[in-house]
Amino acid sequence: MLKKANALSVSAGLEPKNFSSHSGIDIEQPDLAEIQTNSYQWILKDGLRELFDEISPIKDYAGKDLELHFGEYYFDEPKYDEEYSKFKGLTYEAPLRVNVRLENKKAKIKKEQEVYFGDLPLMTDRGTFIINGIERVVVSQLIRSAGVYFRLNILRGKKLFGAQIIPNRGAWLEFETDADNSISVKIDRRRKAPVTSLLRIFDLDTDADILKAFKDLSGEEMKYIEKTLKKDTAKTREEAYIEIYRRIRPGDLATADNAMSLIDGMFRRNDRYDLSRVGRFKMNQRLGLDNKKQKDLLLSQKDIVTIIKEIIRLNLDADAEGDDIDHLGNRRVRTAGELLQNRLRIGMARLRRIVQDRMSTLDPDLLTPVQLVNARPVMSVVRDFFSSSQLSQFMNQINPLSEIEHKRRVSAMGPGGLTRERAGFEVRDVHRSHYGRICPIQTPEGPNIGLVNHLANYARLNELGFIETPYLVVKDGKVTKEIKWLDALEEEKYRIAHGGTPLTSDGKIIESRVGARIKGDPAVCSRAKVDLIDVAPRQAISVATSLIPFLEHDDANRALMGSNMQRQAVVAIKADAPYVGTGMEEKAAHDSGYLITAPADGEIKEVDASHIIFIQKGKTGKGGMHEYKLAKFKRSNEFTSISQRARVVTGQKVKKGDILADGPSIDNGVLALGQNLKVAFISWAGSNFEDAIILSERVVREDRFSSIHIDDYEIDVRDTKLGPEVTTPDIPNVSEDKLRNLDEEGIIRIGAEVKSGDILVGKISPKGESELTSEERLLRAIFGEKARDVKDTSLTMPHGKRGRIVGIKIFSRERGDKLDPGIIKKIKVEVATLRKVRVGDKLAGRHGNKGVISRILPEEDMPYTEDGNPVDIILNPLGVASRMNIGQIMETSLGWAAKTLGYRAQTPALSGAQWEDIQKELRAAGLPEDGKAVLFDGRTGKPFDQKVTVGIIYMLKLNHLVEDKIHMRSIGPYSLITQQPLGGKAQSGGQRFGEMEVWALEGHAVPHILQEVLTIKSDDVMGRAAAYESIIRQERIKSPSTPAAFNVLVKELKALGLNLELLGPDGAVIESRGPKKIKE
Repeated sequence: MLKKANALSVSAGLEPKNFSSHSGIDIEQPDLAEIQTNSYQWILKDGLRELFDEISPIKDYAGKDLELHFGEYYFDEPKYDEEYSKFKGLTYEAPLRVNVRLENKKAKIKKEQEVYFGDLPLMTDRGTFIINGIERVVVSQLIRSAGVYFRLNILRGKKLFGAQIIPNRGAWLEFETDADNSISVKIDRRRKAPVTSLLRIFDLDTDADILKAFKDLSGEEMKYIEKTLKKDTAKTREEAYIEIYRRIRPGDLATADNAMSLIDGMFRRNDRYDLSRVGRFKMNQRLGLDNKKQKDLLLSQKDIVTIIKEIIRLNLDADAEGDDIDHLGNRRVRTAGELLQNRLRIGMARLRRIVQDRMSTLDPDLLTPVQLVNARPVMSVVRDFFSSSQLSQFMNQINPLSEIEHKRRVSAMGPGGLTRERAGFEVRDVHRSHYGRICPIQTPEGPNIGLVNHLANYARLNELGFIETPYLVVKDGKVTKEIKWLDALEEEKYRIAHGGTPLTSDGKIIESRVGARIKGDPAVCSRAKVDLIDVAPRQAISVATSLIPFLEHDDANRALMGSNMQRQAVVAIKADAPYVGTGMEEKAAHDSGYLITAPADGEIKEVDASHIIFIQKGKTGKGGMHEYKLAKFKRSNEFTSISQRARVVTGQKVKKGDILADGPSIDNGVLALGQNLKVAFISWAGSNFEDAIILSERVVREDRFSSIHIDDYEIDVRDTKLGPEVTTPDIPNVSEDKLRNLDEEGIIRIGAEVKSGDILVGKISPKGESELTSEERLLRAIFGEKARDVKDTSLTMPHGKRGRIVGIKIFSRERGDKLDPGIIKKIKVEVATLRKVRVGDKLAGRHGNKGVISRILPEEDMPYTEDGNPVDIILNPLGVASRMNIGQIMETSLGWAAKTLGYRAQTPALSGAQWEDIQKELRAAGLPEDGKAVLFDGRTGKPFDQKVTVGIIYMLKLNHLVEDKIHMRSIGPYSLITQQPLGGKAQSGGQRFGEMEVWALEGHAVPHILQEVLTIKSDDVMGRAAAYESIIRQERIKSPSTPAAFNVLVKELKALGLNLELLGPDGAVIESRGPKKIKE
């Protein structure tokens, strides 16, 4: 007989029912992590090759004798696998080996060797890196593309155009039209020079050559060139070099030779100036030059002449506008591979210098490639990039969705990008070109708003780094299956109908006139003129946003909160798939990397909590056997628990793609971030005032929101001057009871229950010995070393923590682990805590409806429906109307019908069920059509006056738990400077009592409380010591004395020359404490 598999939640086993109004062809969505994986594949295959080609060959300083060539390269197998790297705190990396050839031209000798080039971190299949045992993500960067941009300046009401050439690396060129219609240029933001001087450098030596280059201009246009030539003091090429040199280096002596070497180095050397493929493509596209013919990555004379002609054309066109730099056609994405390549380029430049130095110092006849190549500078750059770059981030691992969205994040900040302080409104705002590329909703609420964005569902990057989105081709009003991927500029050539356009079953557009985007702006056009149509309504939004059902009924601000809060949902022990979803839950779960699916048809040979063995059909031996190890109580970056659960039993036959195991927050292959609860929208005795939430005790009892959190505590065993520290269960002056769970090494056993103050690792350190008495010498002689003085330095459970031991890691030199100098052993203890939901925890729905639990009521006090079933959660109806997130009400009603009828509703974001559809479902379920029921008060049994909206809502427990935040202080540390208590939980600090709080107490006329707060509870040093003594002796507390802050004020006034004296009731001067006055 088959064993029963792990129990699914009720909702997970139900069939989905789709309410989508989208009638088009739903195309397969790209893999959600491919932006990361594709990018890293590129650097391993092509990116490194490009770098080696750039520096190869390295010649000696003279350039005559020695040449070093870099040939093919390959990677060895990684030293350690992902699991071992995480366990031991190592980097998951593979050694890079390069074939290097050294040519001695004098001696005509060639030596070839394979050189070890250091270890390069590898990306996991999930798109993450493991650096020092920690999973990290390299966030993609959205930056302004290299190329040419034309901008508009308005001077005294006159429109004057300029241009900017932005290379990938090298000097920026800025062209400007001056008020007198001459055209000038700035190099690297230095002083202006006439543009004709720059043209002379680019081989147009004389005025006649310049006029010839612009001979196709009309008389009006030619005036700009003539005006500029009049202003230009240089008449020959040498003079032009000197003029421009004076602008770049104003203090230096300018000669033709040094000017020529500086300026030619700036624009004619590939290592100093690089437009890049993207820059050349963008420049040719903007200037209308042939992209196929011109492959040069340096600036040419033709480029500058064409730019000047375009500036003149724009100046004479009254309707001309400057280029929109916030358009996604002008911004591109640098992915992990390119960011790493840019860092490696710096390392390679250092390597080149080292190689050239060694070529000049070592004997050329005895040199070998291995002696020349030292990869340390390259590897140190890589290490710095992964450990400290602004774009290499600690992975957000609260739940599978937060991981996916972290990998799909694009940031405008980082090296070469914007800063929070400098970024204005324009760059942060939603732009029309974002449609289908960047989500207009999901972005942080704080200072990073609009600078950190997320890719839309179907978005992908083209080879130049521009974001593309797919469209289906429409021919004569009929949608075909042909897909076109377009970037933001190409898209503007077409008329594109939106994804919600009604179609017949064979793909014909029903209405004669349809809503479409023409040049990015919304408009209406006839169906015959439509060129393309969106592939799906969710094309415009990101993964998290497309998980919000009835998104179209929510205000955008609340939808933003809903998207962000789903990423903060803590993994519950019991995953519960939502009764009302959007259909994206399966895709998100599948691409999270936690779901294990069958690679082919086959049978389950063996299954337990830690592994699954799968035998492929038609294959025998080891080739057909797959073993999957299941994660159990693995600590995530956010200290939550990652566990996988088998969904199959021994002997079960499975088909390709069937689910073998679920991951965290995944329920039978469906993303399940929260719990389905029966809700009532009603005010209840003021306990749900201001977004507070009332919960039923049943929810706590059934462990609906219970989650496991794993903390790790570590201790170092050091070699001290007085001798080595030792881990032992034999600790002086500690009761047997406290030592009962320690093993012979002094380390706590796995499975032990611990609370604050319990010993996790028993450790003793040698204590400095004083002169021994004769009795002590006798004891030492009898009992040997045992009587020696030792200090208890054990690792104990911190204050306020509790849990169960789930893992112990021991690192020691004997086992070959790398430890810091002076450390013999490092021990890490992992403690898991089961946290049930409690008052003060933050709950939220998917519509931005968040709140804090104010009360957990007994089940019998909760309001109940006519069938006697009490509700699980009470929300305040006043929290809906003003927030304009009606989606939660529609979700509640559809959830009620879905649970009653036994299906999982799928109502896709932006094309979901209408209220009429929900009413139809409610009728079919025999429930009230308006979604409202008579509710009875659990305390009195009487019905409430009005009918109440009741149903099933999906709520999440967010990673803002009261256990981590609750804090109190009685006695604690004080600041040495101000003598006031420190602030914050970490410092065991007090609560700040600021200016406004003082006003509040003044308003309530409570002077004694106010005096107490500002003196003995704060910085009255003498007063607080006296008060503490009085409390211990149970005496009356004495009156406070002067606070330290007052003495500071007195001293500051003295510094201003004002002598402040305190007078007592009798008019006598009271001496202020502090340094005594020096008698004059």
